[in-house]
Amino acid sequence: MKTIILSAFLTCAIAFAHAQNKVYQLSSHILDISAGAPAQGVPVQLFKLKEADSTWAKIDEKKTDENGRIPDFLESKSSNKGIYKLTFLVKDYFNTKKMKSFYPFIDVVFQIEDEKHYHVPITLSAYGYATYRGN
Repeated sequence: MKTIILSAFLTCAIAFAHAQNKVYQLSSHILDISAGAPAQGVPVQLFKLKEADSTWAKIDEKKTDENGRIPDFLESKSSNKGIYKLTFLVKDYFNTKKMKSFYPFIDVVFQIEDEKHYHVPITLSAYGYATYRGN
């Protein structure tokens, strides 16, 4: 009897845990190619273009983790179609490394057209960057 109750409890706990897992449509990361390492602690702001007046509405702001990643922008519970901008605030990152940077921030504008996952990373150095749609 104890085995049955324990088994039922574990099944319910696992089902509840899976139900609580959120799925996100947008992720990003920064690789500092001058250091050959992830850029940790960089603030990244997410904006969405408002069609009505062509202004940007701030949606979220997070910092890159120890792997230079932000895995959890735009929860996938509703349609996220639209034009977005990620603003990577890199000035303080380079200041902490006692380096000058040509870029105080980097804006990357992109469009979400479907329900697929979008990964928008940048490779970064003090005097250059590149971006692409990853997976």
